[in-house]
Parts: sequence; C-alpha cells; structure tokens
Amino acid sequence: MQLTGRNIIGFESFSEGTVAIQGINPATGETLAPLFFKATLDELEYAAEKAEKAFQIYRKKSGFEKANFLEKIAEEIENLGDTLLERYTMESGLPQARAIGERGRTLGQLRLYAQLLREGSWVNARIDAAMPDRQPAPRPDLRSMERPLGVVGVFGASNFPLAFSVAGGDTTSAFAAGCCVIFKAHPAHLGTSELVGKAVQKAAEATNMPDGVFSLLFDDGHEVGMALVKHPVVKAIGFTGSFKGGKALFDAAVSRPQPIPVYAEMGSVNPVFVLPKILAEKGRAIANSYLASATLGVGQFCTNPGILFLQNNKDFMEEIEKNASNTQGGVMLTPGIRDAYVRGTDHSRQFTEVVGIGKAPEGFTAVEPIILRTDIASLNAKPELAEEIFGPTSLVVEANTKEEILIAAQNLVGHLTATVHGTPEDLEEYTELLDILEQKVGRLIINGFPTGVEVNHAMVHGGPFPATTDSRTTSVGTRAITRFTRPVSFQDFPDSLLPDELKDDNPLNIWRMIEGELKK
Repeated sequence: MQLTGRNIIGFESFSEGTVAIQGINPATGETLAPLFFKATLDELEYAAEKAEKAFQIYRKKSGFEKANFLEKIAEEIENLGDTLLERYTMESGLPQARAIGERGRTLGQLRLYAQLLREGSWVNARIDAAMPDRQPAPRPDLRSMERPLGVVGVFGASNFPLAFSVAGGDTTSAFAAGCCVIFKAHPAHLGTSELVGKAVQKAAEATNMPDGVFSLLFDDGHEVGMALVKHPVVKAIGFTGSFKGGKALFDAAVSRPQPIPVYAEMGSVNPVFVLPKILAEKGRAIANSYLASATLGVGQFCTNPGILFLQNNKDFMEEIEKNASNTQGGVMLTPGIRDAYVRGTDHSRQFTEVVGIGKAPEGFTAVEPIILRTDIASLNAKPELAEEIFGPTSLVVEANTKEEILIAAQNLVGHLTATVHGTPEDLEEYTELLDILEQKVGRLIINGFPTGVEVNHAMVHGGPFPATTDSRTTSVGTRAITRFTRPVSFQDFPDSLLPDELKDDNPLNIWRMIEGELKK
C-alpha cells in the first residue's frame, strides 16, 4: 500500500495544508518518506461535519453490524502484512517481534469487542414494568440502557503505535459503543497511522458504515488537537500520554461552554512492595525479576515499576548491584522522550545513590538503564523523586520498619498498579498495606510484576488522579466501552418504539435486569 501523507476524512483524503512533517527513524536519525500534510482547521471542521451526520446513522447500527465492522477492521489490518510491520519498526525503533505481538493484541481487542457486541448484554438493560394499580400513585413503565455519547476525539499514544493508536483500545471501544471517531495521529507514527487508517476506512466502506464514521488527522503541534477538544460536535476525548498533555486537554474540555469528559491515562510509577519474609526467602530472584520488569521495552510501558519499597535487606541490594550493570537499554521512541529521560535521571542522580548503570546499544535515541537507591527519610524530604521518569530507570527505597512502609504507601498519589510480594504470612501481617493500596490504584498485584496488561473483560487499566482523569474507568478491556455511553431511560414507550434490547419479547436474548433480577 502506497503512503500518501494525506489526511483521511470519512471516505475521502485531503492535503489542503501547506505545512508538511516527516517521521524519524529513532534508531538511525534518518527522516522517513513521504511528507505528511498537517491538517488545517478547515479540514478538522469538515471531519466534524461528516462525523456529526454519520453519528445519526451509526448510533442506530445493531450490535451485529458494529461487530462486523470491527472484525473487518481486524481483517484489513492483517491484510497489510509485512508492510505494516516494516513501517512500525522503522518509525518506533522497536523490534519486529514487538510489532508482531502488538499487532496480535490490536486484532485481539477488535475481535473481543465484536464478541461483546454479538452477545449484547453489555448494554445493561433494566426493566421495571408499570404498576397502574399501585397506591398511593401508579408506577410508570421504565426501561433503561446504555446509549452512545456522540463523536469522540482520540489521540494516539507514543509508546504503542498499534494497540493505543488508530485502531487501538480507545477507537475500538468508541466504535463498539456506537460513536464516530476523529483520530489525531501521533507524529512519531505517521506512516503506521496512515496504513491502519486506510484499513479502517476500507472496512467502513465494505460494511456499509456511514461516510464520516472515522477520520484521521495529522499534526505535530497543539493547534488541531486543542481545536478537536473544543469543537462543539465532540462529546468525549480519549488520550494516552504525559501528565502535562492529558491535563492540558482536560482543562480545555472542562472550560468549554458544554464541558465534556476526557479519559486521559497520564502515566504511573507502579510501586512495588517486597515484604520481609519473602525477601528473606526469595529476595535474589525477586531482585532479578524486578530489574527485568523495570527495563522491559526500554522502560517505555506505562506499567514499568518505577519505584520499589522494602525493609533493609543486604542480599537483595547485592543482587541489584551485581546485575544492574548487565541490564540492556535500547532505542527510545523519539528524541524528545530520550531527552526527557536524560533530564529526569540527571536530576534524580543528584539526590540518590546510583546502584548500577546498564548497557546502551548503538542508536540515535539509545539510552542505558539506571537503577537508583535512597531511603524513606530522603524520599520524604524530596517527594518529587517518586514522580515518573519515562524510560528504563527505577528507584529502590529502603525502610527500617513496617510503619515506614505503611506511611510511604499512604503518601502515594494515584497509580495504575501496585504490586506486593509476600508469603501468606506476610500478606496476613500486612493487610493494612493492601487496604491502603486498593485506594491508590486500579490494579493490585500479588507476587508478580505489572508489565503485561491482559485485554479481557476483568482488566482495569486505570487509577486515581494523576494516573488518569477519571478513576472510575479503564482504557483496556471491555469495561472501557462505557466511557463513551450514557444511560437513557424510556418511560411508557409503546413496545414498537423501544430499542430491541428493551422490548418485551427480548428478541436479542440478552441478560436484562427485570424488577431487580438478572433474567433472559
């Protein structure tokens, strides 16, 4: 498939702008052809106009029709074959194995949502029938279900060129909910975005979706993104990226005349706690697993463990010191991300002890892992040491007592995950720690590590602020669909006018709550 560098607006392509941008290979520093035309505000306006009209059609598509659309997107992405994998690796500096794995994850979540739509019970249908003879007043017939919000703006992430990008989790859950999507491509993945964008466009046409159900816009600045957030047609935003970026979009969205929700995942340090008995039994093994998790993917996952707490243990620290220098760095996704990593680690090294520095390969944006060490008192004196540094670095914090561990947990802000390593006896003794952490994170892990986020029905990839802007939601797993819906109640409607999900004879055979009980 030939790349054009043109913006995709519904079933059309445009390049009205006079400013062009190019991708960069972070492994070599080479610029990548072709030129991509930055979207103009007029092109955004046209995309919004199309999306608004398309929504009035798409919102009424059945679950089966939307499932066919999602499955066709997956098929078209598969059909891109090696062309997609090659562009992915050139733009990201990531290995082909990672590209293949992430493509599989992307296809899997599209097909998982298709299964959800075909089963249909996700709409949370509720029925309380009329009671005309109830005293002292009759009860009306009330039925409710989830309905789509409208047009959704989605921003591509830097660290997942496929799974959190054009056909990633935000786009897929918005489509599944019945929403149209205007997508702003991340400037680090221009070609990958166009390839997948064309696959979505082709799938939409093949499955008779309305023109405007999807648009893809290119920009390497803030103008188009901010205009997208502020556009009155847009009813919600999905974002994965930095705290600064997510908070700016959130502030813009809530200052609109009609505020809208922003579902921003903004990063996390993902604290790990290693308790005393398991530290004595398996400290060396845990130390090596921790190093592997902290440096996995050059530390460019939102779930890499960035801080670890333990009560002083000589064996653990010796293992960290021995093996930290053997950890492998790699190419970071963009020069800007590399520069931020260097600034962050340089700052932290002024106030901590360097335990070990790993190896950096050749590469334009290559960096080495850095493992740091401090104690509770020093962390309390400089709490910014606990803030995220995106990349292959982590901080080991040594405590003297259980009470210091509990206070450290209390002082945590919101994160995506927290991990506790402990024997059964440890976990019984530290139930207070588990209670504290449950209130700080979206996912609590026992005797594992947070890297690796399953895409299924039970996953929660979210957490309290500042990890996200809405702790009640997840950006991974099928529960993410309700970010882009709202409950609507239908009172005293004739059966013929009700959605199929709420009709008396239950033609879709879904689970519904009838008079407080789940039934078919």
